[in-house]
Amino acid sequence: MRLNQVTVGSTDPGRSGDFYSALGFRLIVRDDDYLRFECPEGDATFSVERVVSVPPDEQVTLYFETTDLAETCRTLAAGGITFDHEPEEMPWLWKEARLRDPDGHRLCLFEAGNNRRFPPWRLPADDRRP
Repeated sequence: MRLNQVTVGSTDPGRSGDFYSALGFRLIVRDDDYLRFECPEGDATFSVERVVSVPPDEQVTLYFETTDLAETCRTLAAGGITFDHEPEEMPWLWKEARLRDPDGHRLCLFEAGNNRRFPPWRLPADDRRP
């Protein structure tokens, strides 16, 4: 299997569309209640659908990987994107920056390199069952 798409709820898809377009996502489908974007890199898609509300317990965290986090964040900040925290080194060997979309969904922009899939603590092949 391969992950193709993630969909988040939004009380105002137009507002969310502006936000995700500012992040560099390319809008490929649009109606009054639904938007679908192509990610700036790779072949995954990302969607926003209209909902009545987005309660805090229904907010999700979305992770988007980049190869140059510092430059990505500088470019986004210059375009008016506000971060909850700027890029920093994390104990799990990634650099991360955090922000929220207009509906409160958490976004983590990160640069992990080989450590994303192959951290030093990766389980041996024999131990990868639940």
